[in-house]
Amino acid sequence: MQIGNVTTPFGRRPMTLALVKRQFATAEIGSGKTADKWKVFRDASEARALLGIQDRALAVLDALLTFYPESELSQDRAMIVFPSNAQLSVRAHGITGTTLRRHLSALVDAGLIIRKDSANGKRYARKDRSGEIEDAYGFDLSPLLARAEELALMAQQVASERARFRRVKETLSICRRDVRKLISAAMEEGASGDWGMIEFMYVDLVGRIPRTPVIGDLEALLEEMEMLQSEILNLLEIQFNSEKMDTNDVHFDRHIQNSNTESIYELEPSSRNEQGAKFEAEPLTRRESIKVYQLGMVLQACPQIAMYGPGGAISSWRELMSAAVVVRSMLGVSPSAYEDACEAMGPENAAATMACILEKAGHINSAGGYLRDLTARARRGEFSLGPMLMALLRVNGDAGRKAG
Repeated sequence: MQIGNVTTPFGRRPMTLALVKRQFATAEIGSGKTADKWKVFRDASEARALLGIQDRALAVLDALLTFYPESELSQDRAMIVFPSNAQLSVRAHGITGTTLRRHLSALVDAGLIIRKDSANGKRYARKDRSGEIEDAYGFDLSPLLARAEELALMAQQVASERARFRRVKETLSICRRDVRKLISAAMEEGASGDWGMIEFMYVDLVGRIPRTPVIGDLEALLEEMEMLQSEILNLLEIQFNSEKMDTNDVHFDRHIQNSNTESIYELEPSSRNEQGAKFEAEPLTRRESIKVYQLGMVLQACPQIAMYGPGGAISSWRELMSAAVVVRSMLGVSPSAYEDACEAMGPENAAATMACILEKAGHINSAGGYLRDLTARARRGEFSLGPMLMALLRVNGDAGRKAG
């Protein structure tokens, strides 16, 4: 039983079970345990946000530690300091009495110090005949020693979070710069694509950056900004591949016309397999360059498609494609229109497009005609799934977060 280790505050200050628990914890400090008082103080300073204390409270704690004569906190020595409020105020850089009392209470509530009040609330030490302190009343610094390892871990956590925040912020700044310049270059040089809509999405993302962001805000915005950047690069790659194939086709045609000039027969192949036949590789090249988005992102942007999966859920691309066939039939999209979409976009993106159309079904007069239009634009390299997914993700993602 630890009867002698628990004291209650003087006057009107209340006693709480949390204070009892902390006093029990300090009584269980291992024999011979020591800790550098200034290292513990630095750890507490680093972890002040987690502890719920302010800078002024740390100034008071610093002042209290200056009244402890040793450089190390030790379980073998008394760790009670008993300065007056006037002495504390001077060492805490002239803090006022009211503010001093408030921050002393904050240090107690944070579990960094314990009050050991005398019968009349005064702070003092009683010494024996040899001059050694026999008993003291004031502020017990034992919690700092008891929590030394905990405070070190908290400080490390805060430092890791700060480094993570800095990395995410820098990455977002670079990604934002890249997206802005890519959009400007594409618009100035007349690249094919709906660059007005893409620029609108970029401006919307930038406008959602808070003035004082937290790590969660930045990570969510970075994910969307990187997705927009990937979409821009995908559109540009499709255009470059298309231009490359067009250039190769022109070069190949010239080669056929200029070769074998002495022949009196005009080369007119009747099939692809015959020598000199022109190989139509552009659709294949476009399919190879099409980006497939993450399944989780598609399902988050288009939650309604899940109810058409087995058991009302979708866990793979195969299940999404099966659900898309059901939705296609339900919305009146012909099999040929869906097959054309699979050919132009790839089966995964065609299924994802059907999921998007399902989400927007209330605003579309003809789902089949809409899909055929998107397919034709995809063949020309003018349509990409990314902006549509991002718009739905912004709506449904925000709705999901508010519901949560």
